Amino acid sequence: MIYPLEEVFRTEGVPAFTFVKPPNFGEILVDLRTPGKPVIIEGQSGTGKTTTVIKILEESLQDSGFEYLSARRSRDIPRIIQLSSGEITGKFIVDDFHRLNRAVQSKIANIIKIAAEEYGEATHPKVVIIGINKVGSELIHLVHDIAKRCGIHRIQPASKESTIELIRKGEEKLLVKFVNYDIIFNETRGDYWLTQLVCQVICIINNVDKTQTFSRSLEYSSTSIRTKVISKLEHSYQEAVKEFCRGNRFRSTNDPYFKLLKCVGEQDTSFVDLTELANANPEVRGSINNIKEYRLTTLIDSKPICDKHFYYNAETKSFAIEDPALFYYIKHLNWDEIRRICGFRNQPISYEFDFAISFAGENRDLARQINRQLESLDCSIFFDELYEANFLGTALHKKFNQIFSEQCRFVICLLDTFHLEKIWPTFERECFLPRISDGSVIPVYLDDTIFPGIPRDLLGINFNNYIEYGDSLQNKITDEITFKVISKLENL
Repeated sequence: MIYPLEEVFRTEGVPAFTFVKPPNFGEILVDLRTPGKPVIIEGQSGTGKTTTVIKILEESLQDSGFEYLSARRSRDIPRIIQLSSGEITGKFIVDDFHRLNRAVQSKIANIIKIAAEEYGEATHPKVVIIGINKVGSELIHLVHDIAKRCGIHRIQPASKESTIELIRKGEEKLLVKFVNYDIIFNETRGDYWLTQLVCQVICIINNVDKTQTFSRSLEYSSTSIRTKVISKLEHSYQEAVKEFCRGNRFRSTNDPYFKLLKCVGEQDTSFVDLTELANANPEVRGSINNIKEYRLTTLIDSKPICDKHFYYNAETKSFAIEDPALFYYIKHLNWDEIRRICGFRNQPISYEFDFAISFAGENRDLARQINRQLESLDCSIFFDELYEANFLGTALHKKFNQIFSEQCRFVICLLDTFHLEKIWPTFERECFLPRISDGSVIPVYLDDTIFPGIPRDLLGINFNNYIEYGDSLQNKITDEITFKVISKLENL
């Protein structure tokens, strides 16, 4: 029997010849078979979560009546909404559960809880949820007493033995011999999908596209594999990487997304907690903290190509590259070349913030509105109330001194009599006064108060008696402050 290479080592769909059962295959089968019992399948991308469930249905539950739904398919969303609203019963597999909005997740979690409490009743749907790491724990967080009533299974990456089993199944069908299993395992680290791709690439390197007439040994090296795979993936993923790195509003100095993606590519897993990642990597902590609250969500929501390839939950700060091929591509990128392609400028000084806003408490609402407008233009801003959690356990005097004296590109100071009289604004002013001479301070004059150290002829923005602007305040802020400071930033 002659088998085509792409049917033996499959990178699309469910493998017919090289599927390897995970160690908990039997446990998952029993839970899928148990009437009414909710099941959660979780694991990182490329571990074969969906493949395992489909194989169980094909081999042991052919007539089970499960309906497959995916949060990635727009045509399935109305059906998922019906399920979450309790309008339908039956058996359902909900794949990519983590991509549903929080409200729908919560409704499905409540349906699961009721179904788990009342096993076997036909009025309740049987739901199987498939999602990336922590989908089970996050669901339990939504409904705290759900854990003991569900079958929660995590699909682990393949062991070396399982990887070799997969390879040998392919060798048998193609009548070939891979000369070094260690090279393949070291390259794929147990990722089932990537193992399929690497084996396919090795065969292509050796001019094997189908079952051989006589047994052949296949020669390869880590370098030859990686070069071929990256070349194969570049056309599919370079644009997505570029669009992510350039952010929602490109500026040659706006590179926190670039720094984040490069850091993720240095991790062992494609699923990361951004708070933990920031704390573990001080050199990119500021960049990650600047975008994790709002800007990263805006980027992914505003660019379809980013939404397709990257996942982010702003509530849990969970970021994931769901496509194992993309994660492999990112791990082996030439980041200097990507930086050049993106158009980023190498800077002698790397600033944590584009702007830091200095103000007295009486003008907090104005500062908040300025921050909101600048943030919508994809700027990194130090606005104290957004960073309180990040500064827990630190000496505020020291941190604020660093921010206003060296870590921000520009200081926007809202100057009035309150700023002159209050302790914290005075401290901030002492920090940024030495920077007036290099044009890094942008004064916004709210009244005619004279400040020691600030020249009376220092050109700034006149915003006297701004409270009187009433309903037109937003537009005034946009015209008189936001556009002016953005222009200064973009003209660097």
